[in-house]
Amino acid sequence: MLKEIGLGENGFTNSFPLENYKTFSKSLLHYVEEAKGIGIEEGRVPQTIFWLYIDEYPVALGKLRHRLNEELLQYGGHIGYMVRPSERGKGYGKLMLKELLKAARDKKIEKVLITCDETNRRSRRVIESNQGKLKGITNGVCKYWRTIS
Repeated sequence: MLKEIGLGENGFTNSFPLENYKTFSKSLLHYVEEAKGIGIEEGRVPQTIFWLYIDEYPVALGKLRHRLNEELLQYGGHIGYMVRPSERGKGYGKLMLKELLKAARDKKIEKVLITCDETNRRSRRVIESNQGKLKGITNGVCKYWRTIS
């Protein structure tokens, strides 16, 4: 799945190494520690990585940032997600975002910022179908807020 996603698109960055299994497995440990707030690089915030599997097949990847910094307030927000290109148009983006919003509630995040490129119509529909409210568009970036109840 990660090779199919490549380096990312539409503002989503695939930060997993794609060289080989050894570097990938090492990166998993890094992300587990990052989710716990351990070893976070300057300018980054704790985040948890989520995988969406359908019938034991990975179809989507999501990131939940536990808090925002100035950069994430402008672009990135609390949540980022990417659906495997061969699996798009099947509702997996909506499902991934729904699960990420549940995880945000579990982390006691009361108001979530989700951003996407203004031209990314699919992502805009996914966010709006999960009750995201568009609060503005700045430099081609849509900023949606969603209150978690």
